[in-house]
Amino acid sequence: MMQRRFVLIGNARFGVAICAAVLAWLAFKLDMITGWSLLVPLAAFLALVLRHERVVRAQTLADRAVKYYRNGLARLDDHWPGTGSSGDPFRDKDHVYADDLDIFGKGSLFELTSTARTAAGERALADWLLTPAARDEALSRQAAVQELTARVDLREDLALLGEDIRVNIHPAMLEKWGAAAIVPFHTLLRITALSLALAGVVAFVAFMAHVVPLFPFIAILGLDFLFIVNVRHRVARIVEAVETPGTDLLVLKLLLERLEREQFTSLRLKAIRDRLQPAGLPASVRIAHLARWIELLDSSDHVLVRVIRPVLLWKEQLAMAVEAWRRENGPHVTEWMAAIGEFEALSSLAALAFERPHWSFPTLTESPRAQFEAEAMQHPLMPSAKCVPNDVGLGAGLQLLIVSGSNMSGKSTFLRAIGLNAVLAWAGAPVAAERLTISELQPASSIRVTDSLQDNRSRFYAEITRIRQIVDLASGTVPVLFLLDELLSGTNSHDRRIGAAAIVRGLLQRNAIGLITTHDLALARIEQDLEHKAANVHFDDEISNGQIFFDYRVRPGIVTHSNALELMRSVGLQIE
Repeated sequence: MMQRRFVLIGNARFGVAICAAVLAWLAFKLDMITGWSLLVPLAAFLALVLRHERVVRAQTLADRAVKYYRNGLARLDDHWPGTGSSGDPFRDKDHVYADDLDIFGKGSLFELTSTARTAAGERALADWLLTPAARDEALSRQAAVQELTARVDLREDLALLGEDIRVNIHPAMLEKWGAAAIVPFHTLLRITALSLALAGVVAFVAFMAHVVPLFPFIAILGLDFLFIVNVRHRVARIVEAVETPGTDLLVLKLLLERLEREQFTSLRLKAIRDRLQPAGLPASVRIAHLARWIELLDSSDHVLVRVIRPVLLWKEQLAMAVEAWRRENGPHVTEWMAAIGEFEALSSLAALAFERPHWSFPTLTESPRAQFEAEAMQHPLMPSAKCVPNDVGLGAGLQLLIVSGSNMSGKSTFLRAIGLNAVLAWAGAPVAAERLTISELQPASSIRVTDSLQDNRSRFYAEITRIRQIVDLASGTVPVLFLLDELLSGTNSHDRRIGAAAIVRGLLQRNAIGLITTHDLALARIEQDLEHKAANVHFDDEISNGQIFFDYRVRPGIVTHSNALELMRSVGLQIE
């Protein structure tokens, strides 16, 4: 429909242009009609140009809406990996859990969650996924996300308008301009400029009315040129500096207007709106004031304006007005960007809640003891239809689960499911579980630790370095949720059992809770050393007709067999 309208208007413009050419030929070549008749096709052409621009804009928004809902359907159908933003710029290989839990990258938690269109929105969401919030902060996010969940139209509008910001806004330049040192203009200079402009107009009108001779006007014009020379460098700095930020703010204004129209009940969303209305005047209105100054400033090169510009001190007065605006509102620019970013992060979590109605919001407890108790917990990044739910209970005395099981049985996936749901819980998001009760926890993991030729580190050294980092975290005020996959697998069984027991005991003494996985059944005997603080659980498998089947369900106790030899045979290795 939009494409058809676009083509029709384009054809109409072409037709009007031909008509105008014919009328011009009749008027100026054959002198058959008056030249004033050209005003009709000119007016029609201008009207069609404006209409064409509106159609182009509508078509652009329609295309974006299609993409927005296509991506939403992809998430609902679990075909979303590779369709969104991976968040790779926020990746930190030394982060204590980000790489292990797939926070960033293709098929990551960030890609599933983020619908942000601004750099500030992506940054805010990344920070929330990287740093667990305090309880009050997480609860305030929860309330805001719950309120936004049903506001589908608002999220769509933000996504469509936000695309302009992603393409057209330069956040760093905008914030730098807002925070830059003010170009000084004494109040007396502004009064002088206005007085000279008024005096020049009065003198010229009086001369044209034959009330006074031309000399007063020439004298005032001379003073105008002296004024222009005196402030020219400052004016040039202002005009040059405002060009890009001014355009950016005009784009930002559309998004701000949309947010300002909304009424909210949660305290956090109200606080965001308040940040967009410093001193009671909405940010969009403030930007509209600047837009007028910039529009007039851009007209300085018009032929008519060039004639009157020296008399009115046109450029100088507008430059001073722009700088006065920046003096008052420049400090708010960074705050406006941050508020939009925070709103986009909340909106992303709300979209996740809307698209995953079978997820639930966790209960965030004030308990000083570490706690993680989940019912029917799933891995957030796996399709729900294919993901086997499991219950998990840590706390109330039980601090450690020792997870044994065969290769590919689901041990590492189980650890990641726990870690990701903890990250979601303290980001203020819903979790992939029927119920989750969780205390303030700092997730920390050693799952995907590898060697590094560049850093001259073996895998074992990389692992113990990460474990040192986790132990140091456990000495802090927030209890640690540790997730250690194949603990100390790079050393012999004797050293491994002694070292693992010492590491785990030290973590539990620091009020940490967590899980370790192992293939080494000797390591499972750590339970005996820790008495009631630890328990063994396992994943099982079944071998039938040379094929291995997994049910991915957590069972109590130690696994009783291994499938390593069968897996080797299944890929064609000759194993006697």
